[in-house]
Amino acid sequence: MGQYIRSSQDIDILILAEGTFPYVKGGVSTWIYQLITGLPDIKFGVIFLGSRPEDYGNVKYELPENLKHLEVHYLFGNKEKPPVRKANIRREDFLHIKKLHRWFKDKYSFDLPDYIKKLEFYTESVTIDKFLYSEEAWRFILSRYYRFSPDQSFIDYFWTVRNIHYPIWVVAKLAKRIKNYRVIHSPSTGYAGFLGALMHFDTGKPFILTEHGIYTRERKIDLLNADWIEDKRTVIQKEVGEIDYLRKIWVGFFEGLGKMIYTASDPIISLFDRAREIQISYGAPPEKTIIIPNGVDIERLGNLIKKRSTDIPPVITLIGRVVPIKDIKTFIKAIRIVANHIPDIEGWIVGPEDEDPDYARECRFLVETLGLMKNVKFLGFQKIDDILPKSGILTLTSISEGMPLVVIEGFAAGVPAVTTDVGSCRQLIYGGIDKYDISLGKAGEVVPIANPTELAKAYIRILKDRNIWNRYSQTALKRVKKYYSMEKFLNSYRDIYMEALLKWQESVLS
Repeated sequence: MGQYIRSSQDIDILILAEGTFPYVKGGVSTWIYQLITGLPDIKFGVIFLGSRPEDYGNVKYELPENLKHLEVHYLFGNKEKPPVRKANIRREDFLHIKKLHRWFKDKYSFDLPDYIKKLEFYTESVTIDKFLYSEEAWRFILSRYYRFSPDQSFIDYFWTVRNIHYPIWVVAKLAKRIKNYRVIHSPSTGYAGFLGALMHFDTGKPFILTEHGIYTRERKIDLLNADWIEDKRTVIQKEVGEIDYLRKIWVGFFEGLGKMIYTASDPIISLFDRAREIQISYGAPPEKTIIIPNGVDIERLGNLIKKRSTDIPPVITLIGRVVPIKDIKTFIKAIRIVANHIPDIEGWIVGPEDEDPDYARECRFLVETLGLMKNVKFLGFQKIDDILPKSGILTLTSISEGMPLVVIEGFAAGVPAVTTDVGSCRQLIYGGIDKYDISLGKAGEVVPIANPTELAKAYIRILKDRNIWNRYSQTALKRVKKYYSMEKFLNSYRDIYMEALLKWQESVLS
């Protein structure tokens, strides 16, 4: 059973939040908070899906009045695991698990079988303890190991299979239980989107999907860089780009989830055109896909301009989590180069360090190694209204992104941006929505991924030339006012919600 923070049986829109709101600040969490607070006449609920209780602290947001329901569940928590005991399962019942496994492995199958839609893999005859502790499951895992991965450690293979399958039952159990909503909305694929898909199949209620980054693609990046998976490939296999088998299993699982979620959801929303193209390449039906950019409070953030000094602050600010996908180390290396030209430069890293403590320690050690203790500051989470007026440049050095809200917020406060060429950053900084957007010019610079030299060149050029800074700042203000207002964002989602609620009403009356 989950933890109930608030409980209601009357929910218009149920948001499925995987590792985000209300326990993690920034990014998608901020987006969810803006959506709920910006549509006060709609009754929202949130299902929070976390990894383990110890991975999160307290609620980080003041809960809006129209958030009527909030419950918390953990996919890998010990309380969710059944006690170890011998379990028996009939061979014909175990076929449901085998069929599910087979479908996940078939990367070319996009038609969703009825046994998945009807949740036949989750019944009283096919439970999680029977998968974890039955002899039939043991034989199944052993046969797959000998067939596909005999050179791999069996212990590694065994726990990989167990860890992949276990959350399926946790999510399926939730899908069967939760009924107090009219429309489902997930801000990602992954486990949250999987829950939304199962709920849709079980009830027929409308399911809306928004992807900020492409979850499947980001998990691939995480898995390819994961040091907890031992790499057994030969030198030749590494040269030709062959993926280690255990990584391949995880990637295939998330690709399978993505296919299932795209089948269930309508509409499938992305934040910019390139993301829509990637969704389609991963199996999203083109006719379901639409684009809704993020929006920001232009008036509130615009007032921050009055707080700026007349000089360009020698401060380059990176707002984001201290995790590998944000590539904080490249930012630190770039500051080392800038400091050789602008000795009083400061690089601010504004974001939590608790998600990957080992990586955070490595980043701090790199700062010490490069002699940047006076230049680089780790500020933790801060209010963006306090940070933007003191920043000369807003930067983002990620290796993967969707449409970074922080760049748009910076634009609304007149702060130019320097980013890596990921997600929608090129469109945000150079324009790309239409001809007028392109004609506005640049609002900063876009550089290659993992290239501290090019980052440093862009930083130095902007900070040392007042005319360039002013031009980029004015372009940023014009672009955000034209294309990225909170009003446009909220109106777009209100229309989608109203259409979905109408579908729900019609299904009830029919």
